[in-house]
Amino acid sequence: MTNLLAAAAFFVLLHLLVSGTRMRDALTGRLGQNLYMGLFSAASVAGLIWLGKAFGDARGEAWNAAYWSLTPATRHIQLGLQLVAMLLIVPGLTTPNPTSVRQEGVLARPDAVKGMLRITRHPFLWGVAIWALGHLLVNGDRASLVLFGAMFLLALFGTASIDAKRKRTLGPTWDAFATQTSNVPFAAILSGRQTLRVTEIGLWRLALAVVIWAVLTWTHPLLFGVSALP
Repeated sequence: MTNLLAAAAFFVLLHLLVSGTRMRDALTGRLGQNLYMGLFSAASVAGLIWLGKAFGDARGEAWNAAYWSLTPATRHIQLGLQLVAMLLIVPGLTTPNPTSVRQEGVLARPDAVKGMLRITRHPFLWGVAIWALGHLLVNGDRASLVLFGAMFLLALFGTASIDAKRKRTLGPTWDAFATQTSNVPFAAILSGRQTLRVTEIGLWRLALAVVIWAVLTWTHPLLFGVSALP
């Protein structure tokens, strides 16, 4: 368990205590943007590999007791949550967004707030949070609580970390964008600051999200050794 906890802590703290804080500002000032991004990316990949390996090893260990197990109801809920997650993740990765790495220039566009950004300025991270929550629902063992719990917390706190980082570097330009959008999905729409325009998201993005969800669902036994279907 120690190895898994250490891997989870490394991955989460790398992103929350380095990527989104003034430590990042100091490192980029000393190393330069390109070298910092290269080192941070390498550390992230290494951390993710470590986390995956530690999780795989931990699942078969004696300490890995389960607090709850899968039920027919939670399996169906999980399938729905994974679809919602993909509908956020895929458009989030393919929509120009000033919260994404090196995409601050999007703020200069007159239509910076469009499509998925009307729903949330952090669609990818909210998708990851829902993905992790769905897996926590059907995996009650201690190893899964560490892995998916870490990803859930990283995604949620990561939205605030990115907002703080952008505010420090972009100032009033970021404030104008943040005022028009919301972190929490649909909050800007419910408050009247935005309107929902599904076609702006891009029907191809939504279709691709459904296809990826279906492929992952059907290939889940091959990829992860567990069926995702009822």
